[in-house]
Parts: sequence; C-alpha cells; structure tokens
Amino acid sequence: MQKPVQFGVLGAAKFARQYMAPAIHAADGARLAGLATSNAVKAEPFQAFCPDLTVYDSYDALLDDPEIEAVYIPLPNHLHVEWSLKALDAGKHVLCEKPMTMQAAEFDALIEKRDQTGLLAAEAYMIVHHPQWQFVQKLIADGAIGKLVHVTGAFSFDNREETTNIRNRAETGGGGLRDIGVYVIGSARFATGQEPSEVQSAIRWQDGIDTFTEIRAQFPGFTYSAYVSIRMHPHQEMVFHGEGGVIRLTAPFNARVFGEARVELHRPGLEVQVTRFPGDDHYKLQVEAFCRSVRNGAAYPCPLEFSRGTQEMIDRVFADAVPL
Repeated sequence: MQKPVQFGVLGAAKFARQYMAPAIHAADGARLAGLATSNAVKAEPFQAFCPDLTVYDSYDALLDDPEIEAVYIPLPNHLHVEWSLKALDAGKHVLCEKPMTMQAAEFDALIEKRDQTGLLAAEAYMIVHHPQWQFVQKLIADGAIGKLVHVTGAFSFDNREETTNIRNRAETGGGGLRDIGVYVIGSARFATGQEPSEVQSAIRWQDGIDTFTEIRAQFPGFTYSAYVSIRMHPHQEMVFHGEGGVIRLTAPFNARVFGEARVELHRPGLEVQVTRFPGDDHYKLQVEAFCRSVRNGAAYPCPLEFSRGTQEMIDRVFADAVPL
C-alpha cells in the first residue's frame, strides 16, 4: 500500500478551513499533515477534525520540513505565484487556489519551474474533477445536442457587506472576474475543447475592483455570452444550446453548497432527461486526482497549460472592456 501524500496548507484561510483542508483530510491517498499560521487560535478549527496536525509558525518553516511533500496554497491572489515558486524550489508539489496568476504570462515561470523540478504544480480548478462536467463534455463530444450553437454562463453572489474580504480589495487582486470568471470561462473551454477567437466585454468598477462583468465571445464553432458579479443575488448556471437539444447545469460551480449537481438534457418533443450527482465532492476528487498524479504519474486533468488558457481569456476581457 502506498504512503499517503503528506500535505501542508499555507495559511489558515476560511476557504481552506471549510472546504479544502477537510477534503485533503478525507481524500484517499492524502494526509493532512501540516498547517502554517502564526496565529494558534486560527489553527484550532483545523485541529478539531485533524488532531495530529502539525502547526508551523511560518510558511517557510512548513516548506523547510522534508516530511511535507505537497502544499495547498489558499493565500490572497497576488501572492499565488510567489509562494508557488517558493514551494517548488523547496521540492514540494503545489496545488494553488485559482486564479493561480494575475496575468497569463506569469504562468510561463510556473510551467518552466514545474518542468525543471519534475514536480506537479496545478491550479485548484476543482470543477473539472466533478463527474457532471465530465458527463457534459462527453455529451457534447457524442453529439447529444447536435451542432453546438451558443453557450451561456452566469455566476453571482453579493459580498458588498464584507468590506475586509480580499475579493473587495484591489491590492490583493480582488474583483469578480478573477474570483468567479474562471468558472464561466474555463468550464466552457473544458466542455468544448475550443478557444475564443474574438472577445468583447463591459465592466462595472467600484473602488478599483470589477463588481459586474459581461462577456461576449466568438469561438470557432459557437457564440458565447456570460456574466459574473459580486453585487447580485446568488445565482449560477451554464447552458449549452445546440441545434438538436440543450444541456443545462443548475449547480455547475458550487455543487452541494449551492444545490444538487444536476445535468438536464433537453431533447426534441419537450423531453427532459435529468442526471443527478448528489454525493460527489469535487474538492475531494481533486485531491485524489492530484495524489494519483504524484504517486503514479497519472495525467492530471487540469494542467497549468489549461489554466493559462483561461487566464489568457480573462486578460482579454480586462483589456477590451468598456466601462458600465
């Protein structure tokens, strides 16, 4: 039996506490071994479900421990590249929260370092590990809705009251597009395997961050429209509209949190086939895929090159946007 991959977490972020650290702890092939935080109180909720967790008083101390094999990085966006490179230099595999970079060109240094070290480095883009997205990808490839004509996406929530949240701070790489635009953009790329040829966008700015972004794009085989906002009632949906049917995902990005993962296949004659995925945890599946790649060399479903492509489209959205 293989030894579990020994994971350390850099920082006691709320998202790590609620989702990723428990996923690492529960995942087959992984062991949550360490947490780096200078605040012992922040470590207590992690120790509540993982009593044998080692707590380090600095990020460097965790990286210096030879027993730690891989790190999960949930730090603010503007720190992702710096600490991913430091972790790789320390000989650790890296799973870093999205967006892994602030601009696509920053992926080049990460890809080069990954290749130099032979370590696994990846963006924590969990949805591609969820079976509902693998199912949608196959439906489209198999022609279940005929020729794909148009894709629409939406993702919103309202955090205007959370004034200290890093998503509401320009200096930490906040804003809606970087935080949740990766989902409406990356999911369309993943499901179709296509890249945009033209991009148009409009952005509403507030205190240096984008609070609402509308995107229109032309892909080689279909048109695309989407919006994301951090100032609207919570909503998420992806729709793939073909000549012979429609695929609709009702909880495409926060399955189980937003609601049950469900794929609707709308066919001629008003027939609707519904496929449900009630128990799948894409965070746990992501960690297990990561560990298989580390231990067995299995191909990782979301390589840095894929994440770079999503960031390229985000860069174009920012660059071409008209103000709202």
